[in-house]
Amino acid sequence: MLIYSNMDKDNKPLLLTGHHGEISAMTFGKLSGPVLLCSASPDYIIVWDIELCHRRTQEGKVAAGTVIGTLLGEVVHLSFCFSDERVAACSGSTLYILSSKRHEVIFTFTNHLGPLTSAEFCPWNKNILVTTSEDRTFKVLDLKTEAVCYQSFVLSGSPLLSVFFLEENRHLITGSTDGQLWCFSITDDHKCHLVSKMDLQKMEKRHLQHQGTVSDPAGFSEQLAEDKVDTSKPVLKMATCSSLIDTNNEHKKDNSWLCIGSSDGLYVVELATSELLTAFYFKDYPILSISMAGSWSISPGWNDSMVFLVSSMFTPCVALLELRLCVLRSTLACGEGFSVFPSSPPVFESPLSAEFKRKESEHPKKKGGVKEQPLVFHSKVKSSGYTSAPRSAMFSPKTNIQKNPSSKKAHKNTGLLLRDYPADSAAPTISHTHLSIANKPIHCLQYSGDGKQILCGLGDSSVLLYKSSLTGNPTVYTGHDKAVGSVSWSLNRQWWLSASEDQTLRIWTHGSPEPAIIMDNSMFSKPIRSAQFYYLDKFLLLASGPSLYLYLYNVDITRDDIKRYQQRSVVKLAKCITSTSATDITALSAINDFFSYIVLACGSNRSIQVFDMNKGCVAAAIPDAHSRSIHCITQNKGSMFSTQAPDSYNLFLTSAVTDGVKMWDLRSLRCVRRYENHLNRCHPCSAAISPCGRFIASGSEDNCAYVYDIRSSSYLHKLQKHSDTVLSVGFNPATPQLLTGTMDGKLRLFQSSSAARLSRDTSAVHSVPH
Repeated sequence: MLIYSNMDKDNKPLLLTGHHGEISAMTFGKLSGPVLLCSASPDYIIVWDIELCHRRTQEGKVAAGTVIGTLLGEVVHLSFCFSDERVAACSGSTLYILSSKRHEVIFTFTNHLGPLTSAEFCPWNKNILVTTSEDRTFKVLDLKTEAVCYQSFVLSGSPLLSVFFLEENRHLITGSTDGQLWCFSITDDHKCHLVSKMDLQKMEKRHLQHQGTVSDPAGFSEQLAEDKVDTSKPVLKMATCSSLIDTNNEHKKDNSWLCIGSSDGLYVVELATSELLTAFYFKDYPILSISMAGSWSISPGWNDSMVFLVSSMFTPCVALLELRLCVLRSTLACGEGFSVFPSSPPVFESPLSAEFKRKESEHPKKKGGVKEQPLVFHSKVKSSGYTSAPRSAMFSPKTNIQKNPSSKKAHKNTGLLLRDYPADSAAPTISHTHLSIANKPIHCLQYSGDGKQILCGLGDSSVLLYKSSLTGNPTVYTGHDKAVGSVSWSLNRQWWLSASEDQTLRIWTHGSPEPAIIMDNSMFSKPIRSAQFYYLDKFLLLASGPSLYLYLYNVDITRDDIKRYQQRSVVKLAKCITSTSATDITALSAINDFFSYIVLACGSNRSIQVFDMNKGCVAAAIPDAHSRSIHCITQNKGSMFSTQAPDSYNLFLTSAVTDGVKMWDLRSLRCVRRYENHLNRCHPCSAAISPCGRFIASGSEDNCAYVYDIRSSSYLHKLQKHSDTVLSVGFNPATPQLLTGTMDGKLRLFQSSSAARLSRDTSAVHSVPH
């Protein structure tokens, strides 16, 4: 073996001899001192102290190591534990745990059905080790009990090659010979749950498509026609960038970058989004004289960099590469994006400045004379009392006056309503109320702004209005002919709307079973996919076909008894914008709680389009945002009871069948995290963000609802006990509660532990006799 110094490359390398056969595996120790090196051949496994060997060589002596294993066969992988006390050696289908100090076999493991390919120690638990094998599984071993804690299912049709631990998230990642990667979370009982799955070839294709779409679509199509040969991309080595970044550096968040060494080059993947950031191919660097890599070694570098040692598979060539992370960040930096908060007032002739025209008076104005004025300025005049009977008693005092406690109670309730949303409460996971409302799907649900009422749009064309406690009988609103796909509250909570597949939209008011406004199917050629109030209730915003409609409206609930079916409320089209490529809009979202020019729309071509309603145009588009059409988009809107950082309101979620949930940042128009633990293969399961901005809820087809921490891709809680697919989810804006709606028409209300404790205390107080 030749030991080179990266600090001084002109020095003569250190020559180490002692093996009698070909050296098949090598690895350095984890500690910075003393620097240990373990090497293996069919005859010996030797541990070398590099500094001691240097001194012995300078003294003219022969450098020697410590033999820790003999005649263990062809060793394909070696790894030190994090204290450098033990060494794991993979030979055939047998794993040997050896002492690094002396010739001793501590533990032998032979439970795999095929040859082992790698074994790595867990960084946060010295007694845990993970092995991968050509039998396409990995196993989690407890070295203290010498037992298997977890055995994975068969992950792929190709052997697993490598495994890597993410200590910060307590995840492990394993890669196969066909370029697939699986990320698992490890629980305290050492069980593994799948967090995400990645494919290098698919990520590379999406990356090239995005680059080709942005730069040169024609040239990109020609390049795809030329590069028809697909080669496998074995995951030979993995390492994260987190250990290379100074803790005082502001870019510490880049610890989700994963470097993957493969046979044709180096790939940098962002784990939070499962997307390829960049790739470096050997064919683009002919000076390396490497066409295909045989092995990789990855190590932290200096000055915010990473160092890679790569060997050629067919030629006796080794190259030392350095990747400057600061340069990579600058190339990946996006330009200035958008914000939900307006930076300037509406421009001249902005669609948002539209108003109803005031009607001129029908009577001609009189030029002179006395204006007509009423003699009495009150609508009612009190009688003089001449016709009433004379009073028999002029005064009688009231002596039985009782205090009315309603004012105090009302004041107390008002205080409760204005209580802030608890920013540090736990996620709502305790089942509190279960209600069966219909045998039809609950396609949509929404809380009112004060959290007191709930709207539910059903598949039987009706809309139900419940109290937030789900007690009492609901108010039923009928009139649609097909399933209701969208409901929305106004900001003042005086009226709400419902949109249906029958191409109609209706606005309802309190106390009236008839809608105040009906926009019938003569106004739209296709079903209304999404509708809501917009710009502090000034407009109606809806999507039908490829068009985005902005309507002015005026609700007038007065009716003429003779012409009671004549609608006095009016609507007026303020603007109609057509999406790019004239693709149908499948989902829509905008903020109504404050003035915002931004409207987000999703197209059937899998794109996300950003509409600037101030200018009335499409400001930007994200092509191929998902692998399927997006059926749900929701923004982080917060609530009147909570306050978040201003930048948090630029986050939004999208959901697509078979492609999970993605979180996007409007400022960069990039996906920043991905959530795919839930099951969504055919039904349009929705997603929601909690008012505090800390949790994400998603429906699922495995009869569960999933709650994620917004900062992690692995789920926090799996809410079970549902009887069918969970289609709709919604957070209460006033208190930590989560409401779910299922395919078979059932509602289930979940509370956090603190809210459940408070409700039990309140019920106990009310049950005490007075």
